[in-house]
Amino acid sequence: MSAVKGKDTRPEMAVRKGLHALGFRYSLHSRRLPGKPDLLLPKHRAAVWVHGCFWHGHGCPDCRPARSRTEFWGPKIEATRERDAKALEAACEAGWRRLVIWECALKAEAVGETLDRAVEWLRGTDDEAEIGYSSTSSESPSSTASSGSASGTALPAK
Repeated sequence: MSAVKGKDTRPEMAVRKGLHALGFRYSLHSRRLPGKPDLLLPKHRAAVWVHGCFWHGHGCPDCRPARSRTEFWGPKIEATRERDAKALEAACEAGWRRLVIWECALKAEAVGETLDRAVEWLRGTDDEAEIGYSSTSSESPSSTASSGSASGTALPAK
């Protein structure tokens, strides 16, 4: 597991390159917020996390639970989900808007649509959103958003 990267992953790089090409400027892995969001866009008061489906327990069709060492992986992934929820809540309490982009929404054929949804959210007023494949459709990314939710309960999706 020491070879597993926590920064500069392919999904994260796809989001960074896409947003930068569209004129968005951000800081990386800022320690100003708990959970060190992958991107912090102060102009938009937005924090963006790019989550790997397996590591953060998304539950999408691309995320298969581990078949070996389930007694290890189950609690580990659940602890990650709890840590994610605490980081999102802390960002909410600090007055930041929150966006979670799941790895499954960044497949080669869907990167453009995912970036369009992210830009729409960044330019909008919703407090939080999540972009990932829905469990009912593997054809296009789905997103959920809420505007006034102070609890952060919509993120991460279970």
